Amino acid sequence: MYDWKDLLLPPMHWWPTFLSALGHGIFVVSGLLVYVLVTRAGQQRRHPAAAIGWVLGIVAFPYLGVPLFLTFGGRKFTRPNAAPVAASGVPADSEAPEWASALLVALGVAPPSHNAQIRFLPDGTASLDALLNLLRSAERQIDICTFILGADRVGQAVVDALIAAAQRGVRCRLLVDAIGSLHTVPVHIKQLRAVGVTVKRFMPLLHNPLQGRTNLRNHRKLAVADGARLWAGGQNLADEYFIGQDGMPAWIDLGFEVEGPLATAALAQFERDWNRASRKFRPTTPAVPAAHPAGPLAQWIPTGPDGADDTIHALLLAAAYHAKESIVAVTPYFVPDEALMDAWCIACRRGVQFTLVLPHKSNHRMADIARERALRRLVQSGARVWLLPDMLHAKAVIVDQSMALSGSLNLDGRSLFLNYEAMVAFYGRDEVGWLQQWAMQLASRGKLHAGKPPGLLRDVLEGVVRLVAFQL
Repeated sequence: MYDWKDLLLPPMHWWPTFLSALGHGIFVVSGLLVYVLVTRAGQQRRHPAAAIGWVLGIVAFPYLGVPLFLTFGGRKFTRPNAAPVAASGVPADSEAPEWASALLVALGVAPPSHNAQIRFLPDGTASLDALLNLLRSAERQIDICTFILGADRVGQAVVDALIAAAQRGVRCRLLVDAIGSLHTVPVHIKQLRAVGVTVKRFMPLLHNPLQGRTNLRNHRKLAVADGARLWAGGQNLADEYFIGQDGMPAWIDLGFEVEGPLATAALAQFERDWNRASRKFRPTTPAVPAAHPAGPLAQWIPTGPDGADDTIHALLLAAAYHAKESIVAVTPYFVPDEALMDAWCIACRRGVQFTLVLPHKSNHRMADIARERALRRLVQSGARVWLLPDMLHAKAVIVDQSMALSGSLNLDGRSLFLNYEAMVAFYGRDEVGWLQQWAMQLASRGKLHAGKPPGLLRDVLEGVVRLVAFQL
């Protein structure tokens, strides 16, 4: 005979297979309450597909769903600001579109700055040379953040450059994502630490869940020398992004280097990420290089769990409704949410020429399947979708030849809503024009997507894959 305690907690050899109905029900309700408290009390806006998935998972598989949600389910660490932000700090001679300036200031993004020089790096060899030259010429400090550090030739070249810099007295810090570099970092850590390079892993698998969620990865890529020179873009530090791998050519990618205040903004971002990885949250005030009033205007725009808003998502939505002539987008993966899809389709129907450039086949088959419904909607709305024969990993969006974005963010749910990402907005006529021409040259090498309706089995497959598209 069992006493009254067995209603809630049966003997251990029955747990959890033969939980009483009452105990099981209490556990499910408690799990749903945890979900509500985390998402609603924390004011975390959530994609409908993700919300439905978590609720169904907690109800159907509570003993698995609740621990998974506590480990992976959080999305934001900063609560929305209740007070409006005053629109100030934008340079009086700013070339930025007024709608973009007002929105970004309201979202708390630091204003754009004039820089001494901006140079784009569309070739892997040129980009790698620029990065290594940056590391070799640093005099006081080097700070690098990357998602992947490869155990290959490129990874070793970066490690060797850091070792040489440390040996000549330069303070070196390397921040790598613990999941992105899971299999490669141990190869290099011992070498680097032996000469005094400080290495941190961002969000390890085993960590205090109050410090972050395992599902939230740092996808930012940047290197700053002496707080004044920046190398950034979409390239991870591995062979396939620069020189090719296993007999295959390097992926089509895009980087850029900047000399000026933008490098200081990137360094401030690095400091915040470094402090999070170090579990230390202390303010930093790096010295700001002098601005160049006649130099190209650019703006550092971070987005991710460390911000109250989904900044780039909001900017892309606003751009879709303010664009008058054209939007050109280059991305390796295309799995946007419904709000962005609606905005882009509406832009097409009101006469904006939307051009999208993608690889015919990316390195993620699931993402390729998940994108098809969105591509057909765009084509049916009048967009031109170009599919390249080679792997494309570059990221860029150009709006009306007045603003261009480039950096680490892909046009998919993971980059837009989960990852720590960073983009740079370019406002100078030369920089925007260069990116527009580069993107259209890429498009000319591709084949137009036909937008034909799929068969029944393919349609069902796409629907099933779209259920997890938010995580792709």
